[in-house]
Amino acid sequence: MNWTLEVVVVPVSDLDRAKAFYADQLGFVVDHDTKINDDVRIVQLTPPGSGCSIVIGKHAVPDMPPGSLKGLQLVVPDLHKARAELLERGVEVSEIQVVGKNPRPVPDPLDNVGFVFFQDPDGNGWAVQQISSRP
Repeated sequence: MNWTLEVVVVPVSDLDRAKAFYADQLGFVVDHDTKINDDVRIVQLTPPGSGCSIVIGKHAVPDMPPGSLKGLQLVVPDLHKARAELLERGVEVSEIQVVGKNPRPVPDPLDNVGFVFFQDPDGNGWAVQQISSRP
């Protein structure tokens, strides 16, 4: 039996600001923006090529303090290109950092160990890791 992670709830304080950040600046696809009533709204967004989406919402998601989610991670095949794209879209992103050493030879020295980091407007923390191929 396969167990797939499909959705992660990201706590935000301003739904429209967060939707604009994830859709317009990060390029996530808006799967749906559902207003159930005046008090309940859910927005689901998916990173291009990902099987896992994020959900941001108002009164329909678990109660977590905005900005309290840390350690979300995206994986890309080319970290230089991904960082350039984030900068072009106006995202404040760290320089490329090498974290650790590869235990075996890899096609690119950044594979597995190359990262950049950024935060959404509420302070939820994201990492982007380079993995250009998997064994």
